[in-house]
Amino acid sequence: MTSLALSRIYRQLLGRSSTKLYTLQTPVRNLNLLEYQSKKLLAESGVAIQAFRVLEGKKDEAILKDFNVNEYVVKAQILAGGRGKGHFDNGFKGGVHITKERSQVIPLVEKMVGAKLITKQTPKDGILVKKVMVADSINIVRETYLSIVMDRENNGPVMIASPAGGMDIEAVAEKTPEKIKTVPIPIVEGISRAQAEEVARFLEFKGPLVEKAASEIEKLYKLFVKVDATQIEINPLAETDDGRVISVDAKLNFDDNAEFRQKEIFAMDVHEDTDPKELEASRYNLNYIAMEGNIGCLVNGAGLAMATMDIIKLNGGSPANFLDVGGNVKEDQVLKAFQILTSDQNVKAILVNVFGGIVNCATIANGIVNATKTIGLQVPLVVRLEGTNVHAAKKILQDSGLKIESAIDLDDAARKAVRAIN
Repeated sequence: MTSLALSRIYRQLLGRSSTKLYTLQTPVRNLNLLEYQSKKLLAESGVAIQAFRVLEGKKDEAILKDFNVNEYVVKAQILAGGRGKGHFDNGFKGGVHITKERSQVIPLVEKMVGAKLITKQTPKDGILVKKVMVADSINIVRETYLSIVMDRENNGPVMIASPAGGMDIEAVAEKTPEKIKTVPIPIVEGISRAQAEEVARFLEFKGPLVEKAASEIEKLYKLFVKVDATQIEINPLAETDDGRVISVDAKLNFDDNAEFRQKEIFAMDVHEDTDPKELEASRYNLNYIAMEGNIGCLVNGAGLAMATMDIIKLNGGSPANFLDVGGNVKEDQVLKAFQILTSDQNVKAILVNVFGGIVNCATIANGIVNATKTIGLQVPLVVRLEGTNVHAAKKILQDSGLKIESAIDLDDAARKAVRAIN
């Protein structure tokens, strides 16, 4: 599993904490693709979508020369909803515009690219728009909902369908559960034509559209398997006025463990909502989570991280972050961990809490000494080590001559870290 994937899991665990001790600076996230990227994957698998082009400004005007449609939809590409009702920091209103005139497309793109779009789902300052999707505007007669998800209870993929598309599916399930159909799909055999047609009829497609919808459903399932998806959500799967079945909007989630098979997809990951320190940590197989306190925490293991933060809180302090070095850490990773921790200006002290099982405490100690000397550490450092080779590790710290305060246990370490700041 990748470091970013583990970081996402840690955020989920912390977010579910019953004590609600922590405020996280970054939201739970998975591999993020922009709308045009998801549509590109659908198109490559033969799924029917709106024709589209992607532009970055006037320099891309030639891209539109062979793109002749009756009406153009111009959509800013960011990872946030509510784009149509959003506004830009340059005063331009709306991240989604419709025009029948091709000559109006580039001016619209120019107003969006390079500006920050602010919606109800973005940070206060908005998100910088780098690309704009220009798509064929289609006339939708009816909207349905279709998704394929990996489901623990069924030990495999499940298809969820509703004729009430274009709206929040959770609200549909709550208010009109009879409009939700769940179809488990055998993981070995895959979806059958009979199942696909059954779902198409439940979605209220009629006549020849049943065959068309069933074909689209089969293609979506093949894509689900091909890209190691954990979810494909099409909302809406639309019926158009000219008798087509189109996937208008798509959301795809992927299995992080399949990154080695899906390198091209994971290379498309958009990191616009990710802390740069988290990305830097992932490059060194470290797991970093930002918080809002002033004590940086270097640990090995998520459980130890949460225990460390709990005890810091109980002693009147507040964690600024935690950085998990994992079980196979090397000295150069410890150096990088210190560099990342101290790059947060809120950090006024560092607490190292490592329990050496697989990890050799002497390796951690050498890494701490090297890091302290290399970066010229200016904040108090409290270290608690236990486990494999701990006596040699403590001697390394003691003989270093550096201002490193040792702790006998975790509670002692937390008290000393809090006291060092106060």
